[in-house]
Amino acid sequence: MVSLWHKKKDNPEGGDQPAREEDDHQSSRSRHYYREPDERTRLLPRDNPAYLNPDDPAVSPYNLWSIRALRGLSSLFLAISFIWWTFLIVSIFVSPPLMHTRGSGFFGFSYTTLTVGYLAIGLLFFAVPSKPMTIWGIVLAIFLLVDMCIILGVPQIRVEEGWVGIASVVWATFISFYNILQNHFVAWGKRQEEERLTGREETRRSLREWLAVLVETVVMAILGIVTILFTATLILRARDASLPAPGDQYYVNGNNYRVHLACVGNVTKDNVDGTASSRRQPTILLEGGEEPVEYTLQPFVDAAYKNGTIDRYCYWDRPGLGWSDNAPSPYSAGMAADALSEALALAGEEGPWVIVSAGVGGIYSRIFASRHLLEIDGLMLIDSLHEDYLGKVGSPGWGFLLWLRGVLSPLGLDRLAGAIFKGRSREDRVYGRSAYQTGKFIKAKLQESLVAGSMTASEIQTARHVQIADTPLVVVSSGVEVRKSEKWAKTQEDLTTVTKNLKDWDVVQGAPHEVWKSFAGRTVLERRLGQLAKGQKK
Repeated sequence: MVSLWHKKKDNPEGGDQPAREEDDHQSSRSRHYYREPDERTRLLPRDNPAYLNPDDPAVSPYNLWSIRALRGLSSLFLAISFIWWTFLIVSIFVSPPLMHTRGSGFFGFSYTTLTVGYLAIGLLFFAVPSKPMTIWGIVLAIFLLVDMCIILGVPQIRVEEGWVGIASVVWATFISFYNILQNHFVAWGKRQEEERLTGREETRRSLREWLAVLVETVVMAILGIVTILFTATLILRARDASLPAPGDQYYVNGNNYRVHLACVGNVTKDNVDGTASSRRQPTILLEGGEEPVEYTLQPFVDAAYKNGTIDRYCYWDRPGLGWSDNAPSPYSAGMAADALSEALALAGEEGPWVIVSAGVGGIYSRIFASRHLLEIDGLMLIDSLHEDYLGKVGSPGWGFLLWLRGVLSPLGLDRLAGAIFKGRSREDRVYGRSAYQTGKFIKAKLQESLVAGSMTASEIQTARHVQIADTPLVVVSSGVEVRKSEKWAKTQEDLTTVTKNLKDWDVVQGAPHEVWKSFAGRTVLERRLGQLAKGQKK
C-alpha cells in the first residue's frame, strides 16, 4: 500500500486532498464502529479501550459529589434518629424533663424504630437502587402521612402522645419521602456514571446485586406491612377515643397527667330522732385490681347501690387504666394514692370513706388509707395481694415480658384480630376484657413491676406501721385460691391483722380470685359491704 506521504509527494498540485479524504473516511468508519448497538451491529465486536468494563469498581455513583453528599446527609439523619430512639427507650423507664407523654410512650418509640430501620436499609443498599424499593417507599410514605393526619386530627390521641409522639410520626413521614428522593437521585447518578464511563446505561445486574435487591425488597415489604398495621391500630384508637367517660378527668401532679374519677349517688347524713346530724354517711371508694375497676368491682357495687345496700360510691382509674392518662416513670403505689387524693380534692369529694379493693388494688388502698387515717371508716380487702408477693410482681422476667409486649403493642395484632374476628367493641378495648392489650395498660403494669420490690414495698410497709388499729376491717378470700396455694392462704390470714378491729374473715368456697363472679361471693360481699357502710356489727 502506498503511504499518504508518497501520495502527497507524487501529486504536489493536489495538495493533501487524498490524505484528507482518507482521514474523513477513517473518521466515518470510527463513528460507525462506536455507535450504540442496534439490530445490525449488536453481534459485532466492541473493544474500545476508551470505555471501562461495567463491572469495574470505578463505575460508581459515588464519583459524583452530590451523591456522596446525599449519603452523608442520610448518615446524619440516621445518627439523629438513633439518638432520639435512645432517649425514647430511656423515657419508658425514667421520664426525662419535658419528655413525658400521657400515652404509653411505646407509640413514639415504635415509629422511631421504624425510621431507624428504614434509614439503615437505605444506607446499606445505597448504591443498589431498585424499583421495588421505590414502590414500597411510596406505600410507607402514604400510610405514614395518614398516621400523621390521624394523630394531629384526633384531639385525645394528640393530647396523649404530646409533642414527643407527634415529632416521631412527623420525622418518620419526612424520612419516608426523603428516602424515595434518595433512591431516585442515586439511580440517576448511577445511570450518569455508566453512560460516561462505559458508553451506555447498564441494564444487567450481577448476582450480588440481584441478592441485594431481593433482600431490600423483603425488608421493605416487612416495613410496609408494619406501617399498615400502625395505621389500622391508630384508626382503632381514634374510634375508642369517641367513647365518653362516665365521670370527669382531673389534672394532677402539677398538670402532668389526668385521672378519671366518677361518683354515683347523693351525699347523705345520719339522722337522729329526725334531726340531721353533722356526720356524713361514708362513701364507698373502689380500688380496682389487676384490671380496670369498671370491668371488675364497679358493676357489682353498682348493683348493691341499686339494691339500696349503699347510698353512694366513687371509683377511679389508676394511671394508664380506663380513661386515665399514663403517669411519668417511675411510678409507685404511693404516688397513685397521692394522685387519688388530689383528684378527690379537685372534685370536692370528702370522707369518710369505706375503701373496697381487690387483688393488687389492696396494696394501693392500704397506702391511701394510711395517708387519710381520720377519714377511713372501714377497709374491705377482696382476695387482696399481700406484700410478700411484690417480689413476684417485680421480677425481671415479668418486667421484660411487659416491655416486649409494649414495644409490639402499636402493631395492634391482638386488638385488630379481636375487632375483626371476635367483634370486640370500643368498650372492650377501653375498660373491658381487651383492655390489657392497649399500650397504656401495658405501660402501667410495667411501671408497677419496675418499683414493686423497692418503692412500693417500702410504702406498704410504712402504711402497715401507721394504720390506725381500730379501723374496721373485712377480709374476703377466694376458696379456690386458698385451697390452691398454702402461701396464699397464710398471707390472706396475715391480712386479717392489718388492723386490730377485724369484723369478718370470709373464705368463700368455690369462689374464684374475682370473688364477685360467684353467687355465693356476691352474697357475702354485699352483706359485708352493707355492714361497713352502715357501721353495723355482724
